[in-house]
This record gives sequence, structure tokens and C-alpha cells, in this order.
Amino acid sequence: MANSGLVRAAVRRVLESPIVTGLTAPHGVDRYLGMVNPLWSVREIRAVVVRVAHHTPDTVTLTLRPNANWTGARAGQHVRLTVAVGGVLRTRFFSVASAEGSADVEITAKVNRAVSRHLKEHARPGMVVTLSPAEGEFVLPDVLPARLLLISGGSGITPVMSILRTLTARAHDSRITFLHYAFTPRDVVYADELAAIAAADSRVTLRIAYTEAPGAGALDGLFRREHLAGADHAAALTYVCGPAPLMDAVADLWAADGLAGRLLAERFVPVTVPSADAVGEVRFRRSGVRAANDGRSLLEQAEAAGLSPEYGCRMGVCHTCTTVKADGAVRNTLTGAVSAEPGERVQLCVTTACGDVELDI
Repeated sequence: MANSGLVRAAVRRVLESPIVTGLTAPHGVDRYLGMVNPLWSVREIRAVVVRVAHHTPDTVTLTLRPNANWTGARAGQHVRLTVAVGGVLRTRFFSVASAEGSADVEITAKVNRAVSRHLKEHARPGMVVTLSPAEGEFVLPDVLPARLLLISGGSGITPVMSILRTLTARAHDSRITFLHYAFTPRDVVYADELAAIAAADSRVTLRIAYTEAPGAGALDGLFRREHLAGADHAAALTYVCGPAPLMDAVADLWAADGLAGRLLAERFVPVTVPSADAVGEVRFRRSGVRAANDGRSLLEQAEAAGLSPEYGCRMGVCHTCTTVKADGAVRNTLTGAVSAEPGERVQLCVTTACGDVELDI
């Protein structure tokens, strides 16, 4: 293993040498490596699809096998996946569902945007995509607490599933309660595996709540305090991921109980700011486009104006959409902070205009 690492390092040094760089200009050595084998790259993490599953009507689960540039992911982290959609490279954020230490990377995409729709319709074994290194702080502590509470909703189950899979493979004494929310039984992505884990591991208590199928699960309806019976949430370290209403309800209850510091949250979308009083104009300098500010994120307004700025996660994590703001005041919807510094770099997906704003797009 050590020898193979030394060989890879030596090959990388040769491929990145001035001679090879000059010979492969202007495209770069990766362009030519990819012609031989689409997984070959000096630095890029490329992965081949080895399995495709459609667990629910509106999701697709991919098992990806990355090349040697992949260094692994901690349970609960996410990656940026890049794939060609209609001849244009698109990047999206996806949580990793596979257990920590797995050689493969599993993701589940909910079909709600161009990239996930493309994967649902076109992903097949053999397809090659590009990944970023794993990122994110939605991870387990080095020392596990006596109690863990995992709460997820919809496709928000993916990072929480990674945590559960990792925990069930470890020797530990922690008690784990898993609450999952779905519309109906057919909407639970990992239903069979969850049931098998709960049956085989006495440390795990599974409760599924259905919001549109009363009586079908252990719990009914939207999240509320009564659903925490027996979970000892005051003593537990809690992880939550899912749609905004679930996230907000959990955060509000934890804050009311003085437990905000015991809650780790992974959001799909940023907290939004009411936009009824939006004023001013958003100007896109390089494209010469102007649009009345409607209060939505600057990314959404750019897209509505017919522009196509680069983006990834759409929730303020990956920074792919970061752009120079030439002028004007903006609000960060994650922090609520307002800034009017000329020439600053802003994340379009989590930034709204406070009056007239000019962007270098």
C-alpha cells in the first residue's frame, strides 16, 4: 500500500512537470489522460457509477467508485458532484449516505432540479462524474455521547443514514433514536435497510412518522414534542436534516428548552427573509441586464433574468456561485448580516439585495 502511494506520487510529479505541461498545453494533461481512461486524472476526483437504484418515485440513489484521488469522507459530510447536462457542466451539492471508511460513495438525489433530474433519467453504470473532496461539519464527535438522536425528513435522510451506518458498524455503548418523517411509506428511501438495522441492533430505536398516512407508522403527523417520548432529547446529542419546516420546528423546540448547543443541523436551503418590501434594481454589469429587485436570492434573480451563473449547492456551502458585488447593500440570509462594501465577494445563493445592487455578471 505504501509502495503504491509512492508510485502514484512519482507519476504525479512527472505528469505535472514543466515538460509534460508544455507538451499538453493548452488543454492540460488531464484532457489526454481522460481520452485513455475517463477515470484517470492527476488531481481531479473522478468516479464511475457502479449501481443505480430508484427506491422512491422521486429519488435516485447512485453508488460511485472514485479514483485514487479520493481521500474518503467522514459520516455526515457532503460532496459537490459535477456532470454534463445538455452539454454544460453543472455542479450540485449531495450528502454522502455511505458509511465512513467505505470505498464507494453513495448519494441519493431528490428530483427537483436539472442535475438531479438528469441523474434520475440518464444515470447508468459506467457513467463518469467529477467529485469534490468531502466537506462539512455535520459529523460525529471523536468521543460518542451516551445518547444520540437522529432526526431526518424526506431526502434529508442521506447524511443521517451515513451516520447511522457508521455507528452500527462500530463497537460502542451509545443509545441511538432515529426519527424519520415522510409523506407515506412509499416515500422512505431506505425503508428496508432501516427496518433491518433496528431489528438487528438493540442499540437503535427506529420511529417513522407519516404526515399523509395516519396509522401507517409508529408516529403520525408533523414533528412535535410528543414524538420525543423516550428519546431523552435533553441528554442526547441531536442531528437533524430535512426540509425547512422540520428544521425550524426542531430548532425552535431545542432553543425553547435551552438545548441549542446540543443540536447539529444540515440544511438543504438557506433560511429565507420575507421579501414583500423588496425595492430597488439589480444590475448585472457585464451582461448589461437589469431587473427589478423582487427579494429573492441574487442567484434566483440572475436566472430569472436569463443569465446562467455557476452554482453548486444553492445553500451557502460550496461557494461556487461567489461573485463580486460592485456596488450596493446586500443581506446574507444565513446570518442576517447586511454589508455595503464595494467590490466585496458575495455568495449569490444566500444573498438578497437591500435596494439597488450591481453585480459583476
